[in-house]
Amino acid sequence: MTEESHASLAIPHRDDGGGPMLPPRDRVWRRAKIALVVVLVLLALGALRTVVANVLNRRAVDNATAQNAKQYVNVVTPKTTSGAGDMLLPGTLRGFVESPIYARATGYLLHWYVDIGARVKRGQLLADLDTPEIDQELAQAIAQREQASASLALAKTTLARWSQLRQRDAVSQQELDDRQGTYNQDVANLAAADANVKRLQQLESFKRIVAPFDGVITQRNVDIGDLIDAGSGTSRALFALAQVNPLRVYVQLPQAYSENVKVGMPVAVTQAELPGQSFRGTITHVSGAIDVPTRSLQVEVTLPNPDNKLRPGAYVQVAVSGALRSHLLVPGNALLFRAEGPRLAVVDNNGVVHLRPVSIAQDLGQELEIDSGIEATDKIIVNPSDSIADGDHVQVMQRNADKGLS
Repeated sequence: MTEESHASLAIPHRDDGGGPMLPPRDRVWRRAKIALVVVLVLLALGALRTVVANVLNRRAVDNATAQNAKQYVNVVTPKTTSGAGDMLLPGTLRGFVESPIYARATGYLLHWYVDIGARVKRGQLLADLDTPEIDQELAQAIAQREQASASLALAKTTLARWSQLRQRDAVSQQELDDRQGTYNQDVANLAAADANVKRLQQLESFKRIVAPFDGVITQRNVDIGDLIDAGSGTSRALFALAQVNPLRVYVQLPQAYSENVKVGMPVAVTQAELPGQSFRGTITHVSGAIDVPTRSLQVEVTLPNPDNKLRPGAYVQVAVSGALRSHLLVPGNALLFRAEGPRLAVVDNNGVVHLRPVSIAQDLGQELEIDSGIEATDKIIVNPSDSIADGDHVQVMQRNADKGLS
């Protein structure tokens, strides 16, 4: 290499002219080692950075996967039904005794003495009938009885006379027996005539229409001159009579509460037209069977009505004391329908799901009354997924964790 090329490379020359002055070999190796170490350190740092980045990325992915795998749920706590112990049911007021008043005799209405709303006593005259046919039949029957009585008197005298003749052997025994038979027949004829007279007298007494019990007239269906045909199948009632003190109240109790009512339980009856007033009654009869079409139990209440404020036929509300037991209310959308039956998903303190079988007392539409299966402190999952299973881990939404059923 020429001196000019050394000069271009900035390599110094020796003073003695012996050529370019080169660095010592050990210094070169030292520099090479330092460079190698630096390169290795840089490579190691790069590899370490890559490993750390991979670890951090893996942890982030795992955290994201775990976070995505969590089921977030909304929960509510059940609330106790308000007004437990009283059940409000619709009822119908009826007279304690109600009866349509028919005529037993055929004739024309001669006069009526009471109208609707009239309060009558037992035996009070309500109307009179004109019964000419029955009157004539009675007169004929009385005449026939007189004929039978006269015939019997003659037969008795004849029998006594022939008995004396028989004692003197003036007549035969056969002739005496004939007279005895005639007498017996006349006795029977008179008894039959008496019975016919009594029948017609009883029938004629029905032309006086009287009240069979104390009560109020609720209907009058006839007027003066109307034909009353007691023997036809289409005969109509002259009056309708109802006893208004006490009254009967008929209530249809749902089957779910049929075991909660007993004879003797008190009830409170209210009517919308009488605000602020409550009437106390008592359950006196409970039907022994559930009505199949309505799945309800008929209950009869006896209700005193001394002031006659309540009227038969009115619609009332009946509060049955003790008919309701305390139930828990949950949202209707919390119910799970499984092959084993209805279930509710309950979350414990560890976030584990437990599917509880429940008994539904009543479906109120948006809410359900639960009779058994859950506790008041349980956390019920709202809108649970169809795939939720017993033992699943879920995350409760904190904003709803402490909220109850609103």
